[in-house]
Amino acid sequence: MTIKKHSITLLGAAALSLSLSGCSVFDWLIYKPDVPQGNYMEKQQVEQLRIEMTKEQVEYILGRPVLRDSFSDDTWYYVYHYKSGRDASITHKELVLHFTNDKLSKVDGDYELAAEFNTPLDQSSLPELGTAKGDLEPLNPEQRPDTKPLVEEKKAQELNEVKEFE
Repeated sequence: MTIKKHSITLLGAAALSLSLSGCSVFDWLIYKPDVPQGNYMEKQQVEQLRIEMTKEQVEYILGRPVLRDSFSDDTWYYVYHYKSGRDASITHKELVLHFTNDKLSKVDGDYELAAEFNTPLDQSSLPELGTAKGDLEPLNPEQRPDTKPLVEEKKAQELNEVKEFE
């Protein structure tokens, strides 16, 4: 009788421990969504920043910051936090912009700046397009060789015949 009591007690303890740890055992079966928060920024966006840009120009390129310093509007924080639902990995990136007299003066953070960052926007130049008049014409896409429509339209007379048939 005592062996039966011990086996029932052992079986009950095993069942209890499995029920308490059941969530962690089958955790890989449960769908968990990815959680992105903050400002997601591409490398190309950050590379467009130039020293002495106005606040409006910076906001046009990067969007509104997550946080503006409450005590001075001259520091903007762009923060991106991403938690993967599958493997719980976390990606955290920050970009801190400092303004002096409403012009961009300094950038700190996890993103690399372009080599031209220290060249003000008004002093930088666009690449030369060409000198001949023909080089400046806009490029138009080529026309398709067949100009027939992809879908044939039914004539009004055919439509009336179909309605009369019904």
